[in-house]
Amino acid sequence: MRITGGNAARRILKVPKGLAVRPTPDLVKQAVFNSLGVCVAGARVLELFAGTGALSLECLSRGAVAAVCVEKSTRYAEVLRQNCQVAGFPAGALRVRVQDVFPAVAQLAAAGERFDLILADPPYGEKNVARRSTSFAQQLLDDPNLPALIAPDGLLVLGHSKRDTLTLPGCWQERKLLKHGDSIMRFLAVAPGNPKPAVTYD
Repeated sequence: MRITGGNAARRILKVPKGLAVRPTPDLVKQAVFNSLGVCVAGARVLELFAGTGALSLECLSRGAVAAVCVEKSTRYAEVLRQNCQVAGFPAGALRVRVQDVFPAVAQLAAAGERFDLILADPPYGEKNVARRSTSFAQQLLDDPNLPALIAPDGLLVLGHSKRDTLTLPGCWQERKLLKHGDSIMRFLAVAPGNPKPAVTYD
């Protein structure tokens, strides 16, 4: 794993051994940031299910002003901090919250936090046929606190498996979709005005 662009490009990131963490592949990460373009510069970033912090560190390398990472594993959070140091970012640029994502989202929303970019590539759920998804990706979409964390004109970039059919609640509006192998990355904005009917994506 490495940082693919910006001031810290080509810096190698540490990845814990084992299968409990699934870092976003470099090719997928590069496609995401090519699509985001200049909107990363100056952004305040929130990364959920952060793991090694690869997406947040990529943002900082490309000019984001600050990043908050939420990762419930103490071990992975320590690796994330080490990666930040290795990449040479200032200590204050990255804040790590070691806790479960959903209480963290509620607490950040209650505190009035707002982010220009929210990134989440959670562990994949099982293939869902003839039933609604129960994956972490679907749980994020259903979380009523998450839209409140997005600043005006901000984006949620959400990763999930192509085997996972998501239902998009009416508060979200899809802007773009990227596919790479088994990975799908959706670029979502908060829908303006009244919520629209939920849409199920195959």
